[in-house]
Amino acid sequence: MNISLGFLRTFFVILSIIFMTIYMHSTPMGHTFGSTMVGILLGLVFGMLLIGFDLAFRRFNLRSFNIAIIGIFIGYLMGQGLLLVFSAILDFSSISVVMQPQTLEIIKIAIFLFGVYLGTIMTLRSSDELYVSIPFVRFTQAAQKKKDLVVDVSVLADPRIIDLASTGMLDHQLILPRFVIKELYAQAEVGEEHSKGRAKRCLEVIKKLETVPHLELRYNDTDFPEVKDMMGKIVRLARLLDANILSADISRVQMATIEGITVVNIHALSNALKPLMEGGELIRIKIQRYGKEPRQGVGYLEDGTMVVVNGGGDYIGDTIEARVLSVKHTTSGRMIFCNVADEEGETPYQDEEPLDEDQ
Repeated sequence: MNISLGFLRTFFVILSIIFMTIYMHSTPMGHTFGSTMVGILLGLVFGMLLIGFDLAFRRFNLRSFNIAIIGIFIGYLMGQGLLLVFSAILDFSSISVVMQPQTLEIIKIAIFLFGVYLGTIMTLRSSDELYVSIPFVRFTQAAQKKKDLVVDVSVLADPRIIDLASTGMLDHQLILPRFVIKELYAQAEVGEEHSKGRAKRCLEVIKKLETVPHLELRYNDTDFPEVKDMMGKIVRLARLLDANILSADISRVQMATIEGITVVNIHALSNALKPLMEGGELIRIKIQRYGKEPRQGVGYLEDGTMVVVNGGGDYIGDTIEARVLSVKHTTSGRMIFCNVADEEGETPYQDEEPLDEDQ
């Protein structure tokens, strides 16, 4: 918790105690010790409720808050409109004569609440289809919107970001905060040799990103002076912009996840794009049936990928080690061709598919 947030919470708790104490003194109890204690107790309870609401809505960003306020306002207008229609129906009929006043009031309250709820929900669900421009709120079509990515320092230290940006996948999405650049310049001028070298490499990566065609790297001038931690600033900015974070530091993913921000990790992306198997790699596979060729066995990985093992026909029902020779893509999926690791010198490689995959 930063200092300003703690100060505000304490201030409102004290303010609640003062108001509740003054109110209790205005009651018939008067200026007594009992009324003072009751006022302090009520103020503490109300202050704790305020802090509880603050914690409950900590992930509620400014854009969502403004959309909710607009929805409540539209719902209020819808509720008033339904009441006017209901009143007009009563004026032109004799229903109000036969109904009790209490029943009539309950019906009006129900109609008003129904209109407020319906108007609010419809606004929230249709917010991405509205073309309205007001301060702090931007409504755009969800089908046309891609979440922006706030760049972390760890990504700038990884040269692979240049290759990733050159693919066109990140066009019009990368946001580079000015406070990150300011910190890099400070490290490049004052600091240890390792920090200086890392900061200079990051600045070189930024210059190269500026030259990537169609990338259109965007800079953001928003800063949070009260936040000292760099990752804390990046998380705050991502929440403000309703964006994700592009990072290469696995240790920082947990902090952003707690704050409700999605972190796109460049290492996880790299691992996801690796080949299923590489030639020469050893795998353990259970041989389940015979293949097309003599002494050829067939097994399956956990994801259902077929593995054809030359020499595996002698090990039906056993789990053996096999060395990957190649990966073949077919209309029904991928197939891996291997040799039994212990018999690589004896069994020739054959890449034909089995006669019947279901046999």
